[in-house]
Amino acid sequence: MADIEPYENALDAIPGAHPYPRTSRYHDAEIGIHRQADGTEVRYTKRRLLPPLAETEDDWQSHTVSSGERPDLLGQRYFGDPAQWWQIADANPVLDPRELTDEAGNVIEVPLAGGFPRADRGDRRV
Repeated sequence: MADIEPYENALDAIPGAHPYPRTSRYHDAEIGIHRQADGTEVRYTKRRLLPPLAETEDDWQSHTVSSGERPDLLGQRYFGDPAQWWQIADANPVLDPRELTDEAGNVIEVPLAGGFPRADRGDRRV
C-alpha cells in the first residue's frame, strides 16, 4: 500500500490553496513558513487580528442570555451554523467563549451580516 501524504503536501500543489474552510475564523489569516536549522519547513497560522469594530448599531443586535444557552447554540440560532460561535465571541469583550453564556441575564452583542458591534460599547454585560 502506498504511503499517504499529509494534506499539506496536496495543498502546496494548488496555487492559492488555504488549509481552512471559508467559514473558519482563520480563513483569512496569513500562513507563515518557519525554516528549521535542518532546512525543514514548518507551516503555521500567523496571528489573527480582529477587524475594526463598526460604529453603527445597524451592524449588531443585543441578545439576553437565557439559562442553558451555549455559544454553539447561539451560532446555530443567528448564523445557521453552530461552528460560527466565534463571530459572537469576536464581537464581545471575552477571552473564553464560555463567558458569553456563563450567566443568565448577561447582554451580549451579535453581529449581523458580517458586521461587528460599535467601538464605543462599554461594558454592556448585566
